[in-house]
Amino acid sequence: MTDTLISLLSILIGITGAYSTARIFKKYSFGIIGNTIAGVFGSILFIKSFGRLGFNPQSIMEFGEFHLILFIINVVVSFLGGSLAVILISKLKHKMNRS
Repeated sequence: MTDTLISLLSILIGITGAYSTARIFKKYSFGIIGNTIAGVFGSILFIKSFGRLGFNPQSIMEFGEFHLILFIINVVVSFLGGSLAVILISKLKHKMNRS
C-alpha cells in the first residue's frame, strides 16, 4: 500500500462512520450528501490532529514496510472522526436554529 491509498481508505472509513452513526441515530442524519461531507471532514480532521501521535499514513508505511497495528489505529480514529463529526454538526445545527 502507498501513503495515498491509506489516506483514501481513511476517508472512506470516515464516511462509513458518518453513515453508520446517522443510520443508528436518525436524528443526526443529514441525508446522503451531508453525511458524506461530515464523514470526509471529520476523518481528515481527526487523522491530521491525532495522526501526529504516530499513526499517520507516512508512519504506517515507514521504510516501505506496512505496520498493521498503526493501520488499525488509523482506521478506528477515522471511523470515530466521521461519527463524531455527524453528531457535533447536528448539535451545532440545533443550537443555531434555536437562537
